[in-house]
Amino acid sequence: MTNRRPNGAGTIYPRKDGRYEGAAWVKTLDGQRTRIRVYGRTWEETNQALIKAVAEHQNGPGAVTDKRTLAAYLEYWITHIAPHRVRANTLANYRQSIDMHIIPALGAKKLDKLSAKDIRSWLDRIAVQCRCCAQRIDAKRAADKQRCCALGNCCQLLPAPRRLQYYHGVLAVALAHAVREDMIARNVAKQVQVPSGPPRRYEPLTLTEAHAFLAETRRFLHGEVYELALRTGMRRGELLGLRWTDIDFETNTLTIRRTVQRIIGQGKLEMPTKTKSSDRRIPLSPPCIKVLKEHVAFQQAQRDRAGKNWTKTDYVFTSSVGTPLEPQHITQSMKTLCERAGIRRIRFHDLRHSCATLLIESGVPLITVKELLGHSNIMITANTYTHTRLPHQADALRLLDDQLDRPNPKPHRHSATGTENKPESAGAPEQEPTSSDHNS
Repeated sequence: MTNRRPNGAGTIYPRKDGRYEGAAWVKTLDGQRTRIRVYGRTWEETNQALIKAVAEHQNGPGAVTDKRTLAAYLEYWITHIAPHRVRANTLANYRQSIDMHIIPALGAKKLDKLSAKDIRSWLDRIAVQCRCCAQRIDAKRAADKQRCCALGNCCQLLPAPRRLQYYHGVLAVALAHAVREDMIARNVAKQVQVPSGPPRRYEPLTLTEAHAFLAETRRFLHGEVYELALRTGMRRGELLGLRWTDIDFETNTLTIRRTVQRIIGQGKLEMPTKTKSSDRRIPLSPPCIKVLKEHVAFQQAQRDRAGKNWTKTDYVFTSSVGTPLEPQHITQSMKTLCERAGIRRIRFHDLRHSCATLLIESGVPLITVKELLGHSNIMITANTYTHTRLPHQADALRLLDDQLDRPNPKPHRHSATGTENKPESAGAPEQEPTSSDHNS
């Protein structure tokens, strides 16, 4: 019979809706057997589809057995897998991205049915969606402080390309684990390209702005944190995690061993430094030593006022009762500090950029700046934390102009072969070179 199939090749039979259904047994990823099914309008079309499906499972990774939804898998991954691979603050950011953005949009999809088109469509949707409206940012403010979306005036706070890249990256990392454990055949997130957008331009402080900034820090609460950030290039978490035992006033050095971060849902935590290279010892300049010694007296006065309410933590920078400073408060106070100093507004992390840039402009070797900042790779220092400012570019062009505008000496004439034609002595006959000329 034309339609008879060999043993083990599966079976094809007509359906009540007029189509044909083909079914065959194949091995699963865990060594078991499962039945796959295909459909077609004719027997021959169904036969070809069944042959192809069986071949794919025999030659490829096998039949997928995990039928969980993406939401169920992501909950498993963020609870049992990710905590052993990333830092606590990274894990908290992963959890926020999954709960707020990935699961609401894609969570109902079956893990083995998720496609690159699904991910692409999701990213396209949120790229044009106002974050303020979606997350009710303005609506969560007090009624007298609402100013945009809650009043029907959409502020069009669209997510930056870097934010979209991050959401996509979290999903790609989670699916990569599913591939490694044979839950799915391939990572469909890797098939989706997310535009990176223009790189962020940093504008570190100029020397004049730095002088005005430092003058104001001496009149500002916790101004020592901001001054040390500019003078040493230390990160916010490194400064807040600093203990008095890390400072050696005899050798005038400071050792960075830990950070203090606020983790979503967990509060302020003491954590290891960002990388192994971040554990470092740096020298303290006389102004830094002066700031720290003055801070000793300030903290002692705080301790006396707090009395029994003082918490012994040994942290250098503390609240009025001895607890570590709130990282977000330090960041948010930058706006006020810049306004009081009469300079443009910058981020707290831009003090690190400013430190690196001012060092480079002062002629400090790049390798020295790299060690001071605690980078694992000198290219990070060169590409991210140093900036060539417009006045220095202008100085470079002026140097070039000086070269180009100098009187040009009379050029020598050259022969067609490129050898110089030297002027001949008057009346001197032209002579053939001798053997001694060749030897010389």
